[in-house]
Amino acid sequence: MSIPIQLPETFAQIPRYAILYPTPSPIHPLPSITPRLSPHPLITIHAKREDHSSPLACAGNKYRKLEYIVPDILSQTPLHHAHENNPSNPQPLRTPRNNPLAALARKLGLNAVVLLHRGTGGGLAASSDATAFQHSGNVQINRLLGAEVRVCEAGDPLALDATPLLDELRKAGKNPYWIPGGASLHPLGGLGYARAAFEIVAQEAEMGLAGSGRFDYVFVACGSGSTVGGLVAGFKLLEKLEGDRGSRKVIGILNSPTKPRAYHEKRVLAFARRAGELIGLDVGEIGVEDVRLDDRFVGSAYGVVDEESREAIVDMVRMEGMVLDPVYTAKVARGMMHWVNEGEVVDSARPSDVVNVLFIHTGGQAALGAYADVI
Repeated sequence: MSIPIQLPETFAQIPRYAILYPTPSPIHPLPSITPRLSPHPLITIHAKREDHSSPLACAGNKYRKLEYIVPDILSQTPLHHAHENNPSNPQPLRTPRNNPLAALARKLGLNAVVLLHRGTGGGLAASSDATAFQHSGNVQINRLLGAEVRVCEAGDPLALDATPLLDELRKAGKNPYWIPGGASLHPLGGLGYARAAFEIVAQEAEMGLAGSGRFDYVFVACGSGSTVGGLVAGFKLLEKLEGDRGSRKVIGILNSPTKPRAYHEKRVLAFARRAGELIGLDVGEIGVEDVRLDDRFVGSAYGVVDEESREAIVDMVRMEGMVLDPVYTAKVARGMMHWVNEGEVVDSARPSDVVNVLFIHTGGQAALGAYADVI
């Protein structure tokens, strides 16, 4: 059954191209994993299945972001072309999940060129079979979808600036539209997850959660940053519209040790404020205290599965039948499990309160094929 999503007028007027199913991605309890994780009997754990959000290939969080970018792509006069309007050089994609873009291009009758930087993939460096790694998982899916995949070697100028590629496409008579990695640097990149916050609140009401009646903690991957930033903006607007009901705490679990936490906090705050301005908030209404990132579970490198993350994948699939991905959600699950096990979600001042925890599964399972020697 479809749950109506009530957006305020400013937000509702922003053009959106429906890529997701008309019904919200499901939220379901994790009854088997909860007793094992928590000695506290009043903690509930649920999962929001963004990996079940769209009929297109390998559903996940990228489709939700792209819904607000597609109208600009299809416009005769794009207002938010990231390459044309961003003063910095367009950089290659740094995430291994580009199949949503390739699948969307197919749906729209467009061509997709995926630019990958070999030097950023820790999973490739850690793999015992580098050749197999580069022909399986997401790379394989991209090619099946007909995308042109270009790989930047170390030292390749395209690894720092994709402008020559875009110029090449223009000279060939093409009209390229650049979407940076994770869509986070795109001005509209955070809107999809601002809308997801409204979707979650509508689902909370239907579920009739105990305690506060809402999810007190929302755990989600923080890679490029706009998924977390969008959620922060959306929940902040809801908090303003609902009155002071107490905030839902969004916990972004970092998945790479490449940059320090302070770098990501500044970045996510900027994304949250940018999305907030578009949907009806003032910049000052989102502060540093609204950005909560945890860097304890980053592991040795981006894309590398450590033993604890591998155990999280195995535990989740064997106890709940839910398959995680090796790059993002494995680390989120590991982080969420730690928070629950160590009582970090329990208010010491009110230990008898029911605490509702939501784990957002952002997809990415297609990458598992490239990690066959690890998992």
